[in-house]
Amino acid sequence: MAHDHAHDHDHAHDHHGHDDHDHDHGAGGARGHSHDHGHSHGIGGHHHGPVDTGDWRYAVGLIVNLAFVVCEFGAGLWADSTALMADAGHNLSDVLGLALAGGAAWLARRAAGPKRTYGYGKATVLAALANALLLIFACGAIAFEAVRRLAEPAPVQSGVIMIVAGIGFVINLGTALLFMKDQHKDLNVRGAYLHMMADAAVSLGVVIAGAVILFTGWAMIDGLVSLVIVAVIMAGTWGLLKDSVNLALDAAPNGLDVAEIRTAFLALPGVTAVHDLHVWGLSTTDAALTAHIVHQRPDADALLAEAQSLARGRFEISHTTLQLETGALPDCPNC
Repeated sequence: MAHDHAHDHDHAHDHHGHDDHDHDHGAGGARGHSHDHGHSHGIGGHHHGPVDTGDWRYAVGLIVNLAFVVCEFGAGLWADSTALMADAGHNLSDVLGLALAGGAAWLARRAAGPKRTYGYGKATVLAALANALLLIFACGAIAFEAVRRLAEPAPVQSGVIMIVAGIGFVINLGTALLFMKDQHKDLNVRGAYLHMMADAAVSLGVVIAGAVILFTGWAMIDGLVSLVIVAVIMAGTWGLLKDSVNLALDAAPNGLDVAEIRTAFLALPGVTAVHDLHVWGLSTTDAALTAHIVHQRPDADALLAEAQSLARGRFEISHTTLQLETGALPDCPNC
């Protein structure tokens, strides 16, 4: 599937004996260059099959969870339960997180233009990063209120806690299952999935807290469960934060080893060196690659096709810009 994008690549390189071949887009365009465009689904690992970035999952999650947030917060006030109000606050952060993820998925499908030549795919990276930061902020708010309640424990209505949190568990788990299939393929989807799975764990913890209070009368468990909730969410958020920051900084996506890619190119017949090799994420699902390949082959077109096929087939990178060169490797210590 070809990208519906227009890409402007300005290369300023010292060329060393370029092959005299002109290639059209997909087989070239500018002398000595090849631009190969297509969708890749290898961010975060190699997974075949399309990623469902449709808006319906986000819309369903938003409507159901927003309605539940209102009900749960009201129940928390009535039952005087920190755990319920904390859970409602985190559910609200999930509503915002789903809105961010859904909006980014919609933006990513917009066509590229003369200014945004790569399109809007990077919005999915920014949404994943915002989701991670939102989770951390929610954890801080929950922990603050939990510590306050531990210092000043108050009686709570455990029956109400268990019923409301039980409903929340079903809603959160159901919403998370909508995103489970693609959560290892798309960091943006993974952000939504982690949000909802964290909430499912939170709600289950609140049910347990209500049961303990019901049978023991120990009101302090309400605040302690809130702190456990914070630890669970932070543990799941760390990987999301790290991966989204890396993609925002144009690092090579998870699952794509630059050294392995270089070795694979060098293993092609006639290739003597590879330099200016760069790999980065265009979005949370698509990666791009640029490289200069130095060779000693007369059939440059065939080598070009082999290199493109290698990138697409083995590494699932279909957006490649390859430049073939003959001659010695230039003095390039940062390549």
